[in-house]
Amino acid sequence: MPLPQDIPSLNWLRVFEAAARMENFARAGELLNLSTSAISQQIKALENHFDEKLFVRHARSVELTDAGHAFLPAVRQALRTVEESAASLFGEEKGNTLTLQATLVFANSWLAPRLPDFSRRHPQVQLHLSGAYRDQDFQRAGAELKILFGPVHRSWAQCDRLFDETVYPVATAEVAASLRSVDDLRQHRLIQISTHRINWNQILHAAGIESVPTRQMCFIEDTPMAMAMAAAGYGIALARSPTTDYLAAKFGLEACDYLPGLKSSEAYYLVYQNVESLSSAATDFRDWLLEEVKS
Repeated sequence: MPLPQDIPSLNWLRVFEAAARMENFARAGELLNLSTSAISQQIKALENHFDEKLFVRHARSVELTDAGHAFLPAVRQALRTVEESAASLFGEEKGNTLTLQATLVFANSWLAPRLPDFSRRHPQVQLHLSGAYRDQDFQRAGAELKILFGPVHRSWAQCDRLFDETVYPVATAEVAASLRSVDDLRQHRLIQISTHRINWNQILHAAGIESVPTRQMCFIEDTPMAMAMAAAGYGIALARSPTTDYLAAKFGLEACDYLPGLKSSEAYYLVYQNVESLSSAATDFRDWLLEEVKS
């Protein structure tokens, strides 16, 4: 796929950075094993691309214009990012790079507070972590390990079962203590997460409550947002233990004993191609994660 027209050639950027560092086209050519004329031509092409002068030419040196000075930090950062990514993915340290994809609530609440321990045990591992919001997000390629919630899927090569969860209502201590009847419950909003397998309808049914007015429901998209809203006194949220135990404690939320919790029939799984093909970084993470789950 061709690059968009507004993105300059990477070769031009390398030449520009070298010329800015050496303040001389000839010395930049020696650094990059190019002729002085080739350096000059590529700088000219870059200037034409932006329709902006980047260097003031002198007899034996060059200096950056104001535009060149403004552009240089961005170029250096871009080149550094490419070099570091290439080194971690393809260089000698590639076995120490782990690309992990996890459901967003798992990454935010369960995994994040435990990652410092993993880093202390395996300081050589460079972790690239991305969160997945919906099932289709996991279709993106590139992750060596994935942490998913749901039933075991036939498309998965291999997986380790981590744990299931129990969904239960949480609120501020004041609200949780006040709930003793249906009438008490009707005084509060019920924060409903649209992607939950277990939702308020099932919680209410388990408590023998047939329904609540639709206007009492507040529909949102993710658990951390729901718990933040509950902590602010906006309503009652649904927590997911043990996944969101950290968030519940951080927000100061308490279980609403008046309403029952429901155990999910699904679970979290660590998914990968096969144990034998895992990189050393992925093996370290898998061993650590399974140990954390057991503890």
